[in-house]
Amino acid sequence: MLEVLAEAAQGAGEHDYPTAFGIAPHGWVAIAMLVVFAIALRAGVPKIIAKILDDRIATIRKQLEDAARLRTEAEALRDEYAGKIAGAEKEAAELVENARAETKAILEKAEADSKALVERRKQMAEDKIAAAERDAIEDVRNRAVTAAASASRTLIADKHDADADGKLADEVISGI
Repeated sequence: MLEVLAEAAQGAGEHDYPTAFGIAPHGWVAIAMLVVFAIALRAGVPKIIAKILDDRIATIRKQLEDAARLRTEAEALRDEYAGKIAGAEKEAAELVENARAETKAILEKAEADSKALVERRKQMAEDKIAAAERDAIEDVRNRAVTAAASASRTLIADKHDADADGKLADEVISGI
């Protein structure tokens, strides 16, 4: 095989290369490579390379497992927070609805209270007006009585004298 390589090397080039033991420089390079490979095989380099590659594969596998675990944890956290967000949104909607209901109840109560207040004030005003009317009527009656009494005194004093009183008394007595 080496001879074939040597012949191919001699025939391929236009230059004549020096040879040692009948082998051209390219042949010596090929032989040197075969010796290096043989030494590497004998020293166990493929085993060392395989071990390095196996260690690297184990490291990559571990990193992939860690990444898968982290991804699972991240998805669990995402789902948890999505649930919390949904719960918070639901709670916020309930709070808004409760606030609206409370506002409506407060407005209805305020409206009812204001109507009741207006009715009480209206009743108080009507009661004051009625009391003022009674007082006015009583005052008018008192003045009418006073005026009538004063007028009757004046009339009686003008129309009746002592003789008329005596006649009147005699008539009353005889009627009894």
